[in-house]
Amino acid sequence: MKKLLALVLVLAMALSLAACGSSKTDAPKDAEKGTVDVGIVLPTKDEPRWIQDQKSFENAIKDAGLSVEVLFSQGNSATEKTNVETLIAKGIKVLIICAQDAAAAAASVDAAKAAGVTVISYDRLITDTENLDYYVTFDSISVGEAMGKYLVDNATSTGNPLYLYAGAATDNNAFLFFEGAWNVLQPKIADGTFVIKNSEEALALKDKAKLTRDELSKIIGQVTTNWDFNEAKSKAESHLTKAAAADKGQVYILAPNDGTARSIADVFAADNDVTKYFVTGQDAEKASVQYIIDGKQSMTVFKDTRTLATDAMNMAIDIIAGKTPATDATYNNLSKDVPSKQTPVVVVTKENVLGALIDSGYYQAGDFTGL
Repeated sequence: MKKLLALVLVLAMALSLAACGSSKTDAPKDAEKGTVDVGIVLPTKDEPRWIQDQKSFENAIKDAGLSVEVLFSQGNSATEKTNVETLIAKGIKVLIICAQDAAAAAASVDAAKAAGVTVISYDRLITDTENLDYYVTFDSISVGEAMGKYLVDNATSTGNPLYLYAGAATDNNAFLFFEGAWNVLQPKIADGTFVIKNSEEALALKDKAKLTRDELSKIIGQVTTNWDFNEAKSKAESHLTKAAAADKGQVYILAPNDGTARSIADVFAADNDVTKYFVTGQDAEKASVQYIIDGKQSMTVFKDTRTLATDAMNMAIDIIAGKTPATDATYNNLSKDVPSKQTPVVVVTKENVLGALIDSGYYQAGDFTGL
């Protein structure tokens, strides 16, 4: 009897540990096989942006009468693949996935399609697969163009030092953001308004208006932050250490998102030879909104995740209802032109932060000081 009791206790402990290690911890408790209509896979819980997206999805689904499960990949493509497999096993009809690695996620798209699931790429375009059905995105080219335009609008005279940074080379959006920024910056680089100080690859192409994918890849490979705060900080420190005092003064910085913008801004602000800086960002993260209010970050491109999540969920609802979702653009994912739905973006600076982010209900005034 004692042996039997001990065996029962061991089995109970094993089952408990297995449950603690499962990715199901992020799922609704009532999500069982065959009961999940829409599966959602997001990159990580560790960035405020994706937690906001999760809340937006949950709000968007409230009145739809559909079940949804959100899983996080925590920056790991293997976990992402497991998450997709878990959702397929639960009988999802639609998969909405924001890929950790645009190319690596193609295998998950193919597996979902083979299981009869319609796949929507969310925010980041999944590449190298013909099985991707739809793409819901902010107009990524226009995001980069907004960043470039801000820097151009604040430039005076000629010879202004320009420091370029980019997102991860595994993220197709990083290419689109940089392409958009280059569209606006390149003419002003060519005419001498800006002088690139931290990328030989970009400097060699300063007279070329349209860059090939390979040319973009070479630049991004040199100035990538991998969307990582610490890598951005390290890279900025290295660039300023190598730069002469004449390469500083009033500087202009293309930072790819808010997290990297804050890290880069802190580095430039600490350099005694930098008298003033203009730095871009995107995502309107709370910490960066406070930086903007405090004058430590110049701007952010506000991408209202409430609208993006609603667009994606409405697309999923139409698919489940047997309707063809509305699209207004196509994006080539290196295998096909993917029907897409674009969501507009808004440039936020210190002058309009109140109207764009507080009055719209995206944030509460009490979240910030100095408004």
